[in-house]
Amino acid sequence: MNIYKHEFKMSNKSVIIWSLAVAFLIILFLSVFPAFAADADLLNEALANMPEELLMAFGMSGIDMASVLGFYGLAFGFVQVCLAIQAANYGFSILSVEERDLTADFLLAKPVGRTKILTSKFLAALTGLTITNIVVWVSSLVSMAAFSGGRPWEIEPVLLLLLSIAVFQLFFLTVGMLISLLVKRVRSVIPFSMALAFGMYVLNAFAGMLGDVKLELVTPFKHFEPNYILSNAAYDLPLVLITVAVIIISAVGSYILYSRKDMRSAV
Repeated sequence: MNIYKHEFKMSNKSVIIWSLAVAFLIILFLSVFPAFAADADLLNEALANMPEELLMAFGMSGIDMASVLGFYGLAFGFVQVCLAIQAANYGFSILSVEERDLTADFLLAKPVGRTKILTSKFLAALTGLTITNIVVWVSSLVSMAAFSGGRPWEIEPVLLLLLSIAVFQLFFLTVGMLISLLVKRVRSVIPFSMALAFGMYVLNAFAGMLGDVKLELVTPFKHFEPNYILSNAAYDLPLVLITVAVIIISAVGSYILYSRKDMRSAV
C-alpha cells in the first residue's frame, strides 16, 4: 500500500480549490491596481490621516499605494491568511482522519511502521502545499507584470516574499499536526484550523497596535510581514529563526507523540 499516493490523491480536490482561490485573489487585487494608482495621492493622504497603530495592526504602515510593491504587499497579507488556513487544515487532518473515521486499526495493522506512515502523510500534505505555493508564484509574477501599467518594480524583494511561503506554510502544517495529537479528538478540522490561522492573525494585529514585542515572537504573520520584506528586501532574521524553531519542535514532537499514542479504532 503506497500511503503517500493514497493521501495525495485524497487531497487533490482540496489542492485545486485552494490553488484556484488564491490565484483568483491575487489576480483580482492586482487587476484593480491601475485604477487605485490613478488616485494614489488621495489614498496615501487618507492612509496618512489614519492612526499609526491601526496601520501597524494590518501591516499598512508606510505603504505606498502608488507603487506595485506597496499594493502587492497589501494583497499578500490576505493571501497569507488563505495559505495559513489551508496548511492548518492539512495539519489537523493529517493524523486525525483515521481516528475520526475509525480506520486507524486498518492502517496500523499493515506491515508499516508509524514513522513511515507519518512521513508519507506529511510529504503528501507538503506536496499539496507546494503546488499551491507554485500557483502563488506564477499568478503573482504574471499579474504584477501584466497590471503594473509600466511602473517599475524590483523583483528581488518579491522573490524574498515568495520564498517565505514555504516556511510560513510549514509553521501551520506542523503546529496543526502537533495540536491534533495533543487534543483528545478532532471532530471537525475547520474550527481548529480557523482558530489557529485567525488567532495568529489577530495576535499580529494586537502586536502592531500595542507594540508588544512578546506578541511579535508568537505569530508568523509578524515574522513574515509583507510590507517589511518588500520595503527592506530582507527578512527579520531573529523572528524567522523563531518560526523555524517552532517548526522543528512541532515536527519532532508530532513524531514522538504519534509513536506513543493509543489510536481509537472501530473495535
